[in-house]
Amino acid sequence: MKILFSRLGPGLLVAVTVAMAASFLSSHYGAPVMLFALLLGMAFNFLSEEGRCVAGLQTASTQVLQVGVALLGARITLEQVAELGLIPVATVFGAIVLTILFGIVVARFLGLPKQLGMLTGGAVGICGASAAMAMASTFPKYQGSERDTIFTVVAVTTMSTFAMIIYPIIAVKLGLDQTQSGFFLGATIHDVAQVVGAGYSISNETGDAATIVKLARVAMLVPVVLVFMLWFRKRGAAPRISKLPVPPFLIAFPLLVGINSTGVIPEAVTMILIDASRWCLVIAIAAIGMKTSLKALAEVGHRAIALIVAETLFLALFILGVIFLPYVW
Repeated sequence: MKILFSRLGPGLLVAVTVAMAASFLSSHYGAPVMLFALLLGMAFNFLSEEGRCVAGLQTASTQVLQVGVALLGARITLEQVAELGLIPVATVFGAIVLTILFGIVVARFLGLPKQLGMLTGGAVGICGASAAMAMASTFPKYQGSERDTIFTVVAVTTMSTFAMIIYPIIAVKLGLDQTQSGFFLGATIHDVAQVVGAGYSISNETGDAATIVKLARVAMLVPVVLVFMLWFRKRGAAPRISKLPVPPFLIAFPLLVGINSTGVIPEAVTMILIDASRWCLVIAIAAIGMKTSLKALAEVGHRAIALIVAETLFLALFILGVIFLPYVW
């Protein structure tokens, strides 16, 4: 144990310290905690290049990340998803699939790696930074993979913040009722926190609807990641994380959803698990930030920015199109 701590401790402690600083800044200045963690992490990029912190940062950016994704299951119950009804659930699922496919096609058109299209499409379609990190953990390595991951997290967090401000205005201008507004916000804004902020800025009813729709999107994370993992494995590109047929965190997530759905977990414990998930993800993103240099991030270029903007617009227009279909709402 002492040897393990001496090997991993320095890097983990640095990642935790940056995560705490990011959380403090976020609570005092209102910006997304993930964005603060990324920016602070990148300022300490030199720690990941060599020395005692390297092993711990690698652990924080992989195993700690997987624990955080698994604990996201504490947010969701099957009853919440069932309450949406068949059409909204089918719409959410279709939107995720189409956004990912759109991302792959546009990435190829722009001359970008297919994996970047998958990564950005999944992040936009499912749950922002959490989805990006979960998907990246099961993708095979390629040149620039870590750079693309950090770009996706930065870009999707930025887009989500803009959407939190702009989308409620759009919903009101279009005359959407509270249910429609909640569905629009929950089905299009990338990160959970921004969905909550946008929804409750309109009304409590809109906020409740938006949160449930968003959690239904989060529930799609594991099947999507699993499909990608099996797809890469079939083509001989083994995932980076586990020798098991299915990585443990992809098993833990639906198990936790199932257990949470039974109601046996006390609310206080659920809140602890949700907070633990949040901290794990912030620690992981801080570590990923430390492993990425600004110079490498700049190499992604304007085409990648165009890609994620196009995916965001595609998702918003698709959801609005469904809302305005006759006999749907």
